[in-house]
Amino acid sequence: MYLTWTLLTVTIVVVSRLVYRKGTDLLANIIPAVCRKYPDVDFIIGGDGPKRILLEEVREACQLDDRVTILGTVEHTKVRDVLVQGDIFLNTSLTEAFCIAIVEAASCGLQVVSTHVGGIREVLPAHLIRLAHPSVKSLMIELDSAIQDCRHGNYVSEDEAHRRVAKMYCWKDVAKRTETVYHTVAMETSKSFLERLNSYYLCGPISGKFFCHHCLDQLPSTCHHSVASACY
Repeated sequence: MYLTWTLLTVTIVVVSRLVYRKGTDLLANIIPAVCRKYPDVDFIIGGDGPKRILLEEVREACQLDDRVTILGTVEHTKVRDVLVQGDIFLNTSLTEAFCIAIVEAASCGLQVVSTHVGGIREVLPAHLIRLAHPSVKSLMIELDSAIQDCRHGNYVSEDEAHRRVAKMYCWKDVAKRTETVYHTVAMETSKSFLERLNSYYLCGPISGKFFCHHCLDQLPSTCHHSVASACY
C-alpha cells in the first residue's frame, strides 16, 4: 500500500554516533548541499560524539539554525520518538556490520537511504532501502530520489513497512536460524592440519603464503620438520 498525499516539508533524520566511522564528515557536506537545493527539507540529528562540533560549525557557517536540529545523546527508549518526526532516515556509515538503526527506521515507516558498506545490503529488502556508495555525490542521488518520492507519496505506508520488518525480524525465527547454523557447524568433520594449511595456501599468491607462514609460526619448533616432510 502506497500513500497518495504530498508533504509540505520533508524531514531527514539521522540517529548515530557522531564519529568518523559513521561518516559524519560525509554528513557535514551533505547537509548544506541538500538545504541549498531544497528549501523545504530539514534535518533532525540525534547522537553525540567528537564530530558533533563539525556539524555545529557547518550549521552556523551556513546559517541553518532553523533547519538543522542537533539533539545530542538520545536514550534508546526515546529513539522511536525521534524517528517518527521524520520522512527519510539517512545512514552515512563508512563501515558497518549490521546497523540496527536502519531496521528501526524502516519499522517506523521512514524511507531509508544508506551507504552500501559491510553487511547492510542483507539487512533490508530493496523496496525498503536505497543504497549508495560512501560519497556525497552518490548519497545525493539517492536522497534526491527519496525526497521526490516523499513529495509524491510514492512510498510504502508506515503500517505496511512495520508489518514487513516485523515479519523479517521475529526473534523466534532469528533464534531458530542461529540454532541451525550452530548445528550445521557442529556436524562438520574437522579438517586435518595439512588440509587447513592447503586451504590457507589457496587464499591467494601472497596472502596464502602469509597465512601459511603465520600458521606454521604457531607450531612448536619440533613440529616444523614433520610438517615439511609430510608436505613433500
